[in-house]
Amino acid sequence: ASKKKKKQNSPLALFLVSLAFMYFAKAFAGAYMKSSITQIERRFDIPSSLTGVIDGSFEMGNLLVIAFVSYFGAKLHRPRLIGIGCLVMAAGSFIVALPHFLQDPYKYETSMSHNTEANSTESILPCLSKHNLTETPDVAAIQACEKAVGSSMWIYVFLGNMLRGIGETPSMPLGISYLDDFSRQENTPFYLACIYTTGMLGPMVGFMLGSYLAKTYVDVGFVDLDSITITYKDSRWVGAWWLGFIVNGTVILLSSIPFFFLPKSLPKQGEEEDGCKKSTELASGPEQEGFLFIPDHWRLSFALMVCSLPDFVPSLKRLFRNSIYTMIILTNLVAVNAFVGMITFKPKFMEQIYGQAASRANFLIVSYHHSTLLSPCNMGCSCSMKHWDPVCAYNGVTYASPCLAGCQTSTGTGKAMVFHNCTCIDTSTSPAANMSAVLGQCPRRTECDEKFKIYMALSVLGAFISACGGTPGYIVLLRSIQPDLKSLALGMQTLIVRTLGGIPPPIYFGALIDRTCLKWGTKQCGGRGACRLYDSNAFRFTFLGLIIGLYILANMLWGVLYVKIAKRQKKLVLRGQAKKNGVEANRLSNGHASISIVKYKEDANMESTI
Repeated sequence: ASKKKKKQNSPLALFLVSLAFMYFAKAFAGAYMKSSITQIERRFDIPSSLTGVIDGSFEMGNLLVIAFVSYFGAKLHRPRLIGIGCLVMAAGSFIVALPHFLQDPYKYETSMSHNTEANSTESILPCLSKHNLTETPDVAAIQACEKAVGSSMWIYVFLGNMLRGIGETPSMPLGISYLDDFSRQENTPFYLACIYTTGMLGPMVGFMLGSYLAKTYVDVGFVDLDSITITYKDSRWVGAWWLGFIVNGTVILLSSIPFFFLPKSLPKQGEEEDGCKKSTELASGPEQEGFLFIPDHWRLSFALMVCSLPDFVPSLKRLFRNSIYTMIILTNLVAVNAFVGMITFKPKFMEQIYGQAASRANFLIVSYHHSTLLSPCNMGCSCSMKHWDPVCAYNGVTYASPCLAGCQTSTGTGKAMVFHNCTCIDTSTSPAANMSAVLGQCPRRTECDEKFKIYMALSVLGAFISACGGTPGYIVLLRSIQPDLKSLALGMQTLIVRTLGGIPPPIYFGALIDRTCLKWGTKQCGGRGACRLYDSNAFRFTFLGLIIGLYILANMLWGVLYVKIAKRQKKLVLRGQAKKNGVEANRLSNGHASISIVKYKEDANMESTI
């Protein structure tokens, strides 16, 4: 008997392990995409609002198919649909990485040509009084540049990310419902906890890989790294973002394999095999175990889909009449808005607020005119106002370029280049101060380290508290709806939350963050590129203010939901006691059973005890 039971549980165990690994793989890919947002923004010279659209394309792809997959997928071969979705996700990851191989090597914005020849003794003169700098755009050159390969390559990232969203669609509604259908009811919370615990490892690996590749130059293996004059701390630096998508695409591809070997249905966990034939699939045995798709099976599936069409709208009406379900959707919608906006731009927030000291206070000397960056000390240098080539002076101030710092001479090559006789460096406090500057922005202030530790501690605490409600939230959702609407309910939740909670936040968060930019970069073809420097205070108040406000609203809605669930539970308990008292009264009658059936309004929705 024990061998028989073990044999019955082995397919469910395989599905559980496969689904957990797939959740890890998709979370890994999703976290890596979030960690690469800044790199993608810099590589394609686009504003944060547009990177928000690119990030939201994942939810757009999910939106295209989620309703049909959730409803009709429950009547098809769910494990195979999940496997096909993994293949689509892997293809999307590879398409996201494709622009790197179609573009020319990355050329970062600079105001001068840096000398990289080690044996050269030539000195570069950033500030030349006799140098005439013209910034009149060449229309023909701009048109040729815009037509060049790479000007709109971000569209590949958009489409690939959308394909990832389409492929991810079956995993949650079909995977969770399949697990809940064939496992014991009391085991479902434990299995969900195992899946989401494994899935939580994905973001950790994704952000770790993103951190490592962010320090690796984008064209590693294709260019001479000694010729690169910027470091990973520079706002023009672009990491090897494409390499991570190849890695996570391969991982997702591997995760798809086990799903093609699983049957359409399983015996209910804990039941004898003879009593479980009702749950087996309608197709023959070889069709259940076969790896290839069989035409007869697909004809049967298509027939089931056609027969189910008239029931779709009535099923939706039954679902949304459930007040608990509707309240859960609304609460999740607000919370997901805050979470998606936070996770999308959190790397940028940490970089701008804690990763550098440059802010409006120490970005420019008081002597600069804020609109033009000019002052008497660099007025005769004919400096470009568009280019961003920052240098750090020995007084701790970052200047937009060596020319705007008034530097006259330079020594060294590559990253070791040092500029001297910089007339704009303030020497009023110390006349003997060093008037030299080095490439790159000045390092962050020491107090940023302490504040960053506090920020990370609060982030970890908040993530832990939020994660504690993940599994109970799913259990409340699953137990508050009819069994036959389970897949549809999960799918509609995903559809609504991802449509209104996944697509808009990156866009409006990005648009508001763009308003805090202090210095915009310049595209090779002219025009505004990616932001190089933000106003730290405005960035902080905008970013954190939005997140805190949305989470406060979400917690208020959770309170209302708790009250509704408590009232519903109390009604169910009183109803059960009333029925029990009625049965006992009937037993005391004169041998005549009197059974009365009372239908309540709530019974129409068949909301389960939570």
